[in-house]
Parts: sequence; structure tokens; C-alpha cells
Amino acid sequence: MKSKVRKISESKREIEVEVEIEEVQQELARVLSEYSRRAKIPGFRPGKAPPDIVKRMFYPEIKDSLINSLAPKVLNQELQAQKLEPVGAPVVNELHFKEGEPFRLTAQFDVWPEVVLPEYKNIEIKPKKISITAQDIDQYLEDLRLKAAQYVPIEGRGVVDGDYVVAEIKGKDTKTKKLFPTEKIVLIAGDAQNEKVINEKLIGLKQEETCDFIMTYDQDHQNKRLAGKTLEYTLKVMAIKERKIPEVSDDFAKDLGDYENLMDLKAKIREEVKTIKESEARRENAQEIVKSVSDRIHIELPESLVEQEYREVMKRLLSTLSQPDITKEEIERLKEEGRKKAEQNIKQHFILKKIATKEKLDVSDEEIQEELKLIAKANNLPLARVIDTFNKEGRWEDLRDTLGIKKTVDFLVENAIIK
Repeated sequence: MKSKVRKISESKREIEVEVEIEEVQQELARVLSEYSRRAKIPGFRPGKAPPDIVKRMFYPEIKDSLINSLAPKVLNQELQAQKLEPVGAPVVNELHFKEGEPFRLTAQFDVWPEVVLPEYKNIEIKPKKISITAQDIDQYLEDLRLKAAQYVPIEGRGVVDGDYVVAEIKGKDTKTKKLFPTEKIVLIAGDAQNEKVINEKLIGLKQEETCDFIMTYDQDHQNKRLAGKTLEYTLKVMAIKERKIPEVSDDFAKDLGDYENLMDLKAKIREEVKTIKESEARRENAQEIVKSVSDRIHIELPESLVEQEYREVMKRLLSTLSQPDITKEEIERLKEEGRKKAEQNIKQHFILKKIATKEKLDVSDEEIQEELKLIAKANNLPLARVIDTFNKEGRWEDLRDTLGIKKTVDFLVENAIIK
């Protein structure tokens, strides 16, 4: 087997592989033997048909099977022999197979570029000032009030903003007249996440009352079942519950836990706010340090990874949009912002991995176990269930990678000069 590697750019390579005729013939014989065993040909018992007849009848399939088995095998062998580690899957862009001739293929793949790390220790940053205001305490209290809110069933009046509404909704395609299944939905009246027309129609409706409205969905709507369709909906209110928010008082404090009075609760809140702000300050310090190192390195990033990260970034950005009538200009601005964010994410991740390797900041099995315990506690789940989820979803390497990045960031913060 012969191979030749060509450097297309700092982050892209091309490899040409040629397989000798003898090896191609051996692989062809193996594939033909498999087809001969399975082939059902009139006049012959299973597995007894002459190979030349099997080959003549199934040659296109045999050829495809040979290529599908031989191409990845020889490509992986040569990449390992050349000590090349592709980022993502190589893309075969040329392939030649003809009996009696060598098998040839050409593939391109991304690689991480070679980079020399700048000095990343003793980076000077200014300390972040932490202040806790009365407004911070009040906002925390307000959040506690909202979390403690209860929804009480009411009768005799229509829906108002803030009500918890249980409803049935059924739709009909205005073009095909196809009926969609009736669905039960739960929503908060007037909430910004609701469709605007639903908020408008819902207000004032009493239990058992209905309203009709029409909605037209864009061609690129995330729900493919609705994309490009216009539906006529009927919504029926099944139940209305009014939100009751408790007043801030000593009794409210006692209901929340082991607090003697409101003053005792506020003291605890001050400690919590301080911890949160200290954590935010540390995160900002970390971002500043990582950016400082990243800005001093200019590298060509693997395009396949940037594209993959770009899609994830855009999903997150678009999921935060509440307005349905976003303009084309705003979409283009988001795309530009998403591209820059994706490039920044990939670059910083790469740099942190390089630092982790250089400093030997490995993640131990004990550290992974401790993280799993924290995940279980935070989600109020048994540890065994969390472990089972990670096993089923194959998320162990992602967890190790995440902890490795966190460990590296902590290392940078600990070795920074804050003054």
C-alpha cells in the first residue's frame, strides 16, 4: 500500500492511498464468498451457485460492498501509519476501482494546527468589586415569593394575565381540511412565550368557553409537521387557577425554613447573594484570562468543527428569540454573531486542552464520581440513576472533557496575578 499526504492549509490535509492489485483481489474474493453463501439463485441450492454466476448477477452490489469495506480500512491504516489524527471524519472526494488495477482514493480531513502557547501564567487582571445592595436582597426575596406562589382554582370570572390555564386545543389545516389530534395544554395567560394571538384570545374567557383563531407557520418552522401550513384552531378553557403570591413577612420567612423572622431570612439571603457574586466575579476573571491567552494566538481553525459549533450556537441564539416577526437584517446579524461565537468557542477550547496536556491536568475517576454525586444532588436523583443515564447516553467522555476544561480554567485563575 502506498500513500502520500499533502498539506492544503494549516488545518487541512489531503491523503492519496493506493492499494496493490493483490490486496484488492483478496478483498474481492472475500466479498464474493459472502455473497455466494447468502445468494438465492434459481436452480442452485443456497451457497452452491458457482462464484462466476453470483458475480455476474450481483456485481454492482459486490462492487459497492468491496468499496465500503476496503476504503475506510485502508484509509484508517494509512492515517495511523502517518501518525495523523483527523478532526472529524475524512471526506473521500476521489475513488477509483477497476478489476485488475490498483484501488485508489483521495480524502481530505481537518487537523488541529501546530501552535506555540504564549505565557499563560502570572497574567495580571484587575479585581472585580463586589457590592450587595438593598435591591439585590429585595430581588432575591421577590424570586422566593414567586417560587412560593400557589395556584388556586377560581370560578365566576374570565381569564386575566398571570392565570394558570388548562385548555384543550384542536387544529384543522385550512387547505387540506385535515384535522389534527386534540391536545391538552397548560399555559400562563399573557406570558411572552405564548403566541401573541393566544394571549389576545384567551383573556376574558371563562371555564368551558371557546375561541377560534388562525395561525400561519413559516416554511422553516422548527416543527416540520406545521411548517408552511395555515391552521384554524379552536381553544377551550378547561380550568382556571389564580396565582396567589405570599406577602413578605415573618410568617413567610418561617414557612421557608428554619428562620426566626424576616430579618434572619434577609441575613441568609445576603450570604447567598455574596456567594453568587463571588462566583460571578471568579467566572469573569476566568473569561478575561482565557481571552487574554486566546488573543495572543492566531490559528486557522478546523472548518468542520467551526461549522458544527456554529449550528449549536445558532440553535441557542434562535431559541432565545420571542418575537415571531424578526427581520432578515436581524437574522443576518445573528448569523454573524453566531459565527464569531463559534470560532471563539473552538479556539478557546483548543487552547485550554493544549494547556491541560502541557500541565498534565488529568481528570481522575474519583473527580468524576464526585461530580456525579453533585449532579445527582442538584437534580434530586439517586446516584445510580444518574450513572445509568450517562451509560445509556454515552456521555462519559463529554463529562471528563468538561471537568478537564474547568480544571484548566481554575489552574489559570490560581496562577493569575489579581491586583
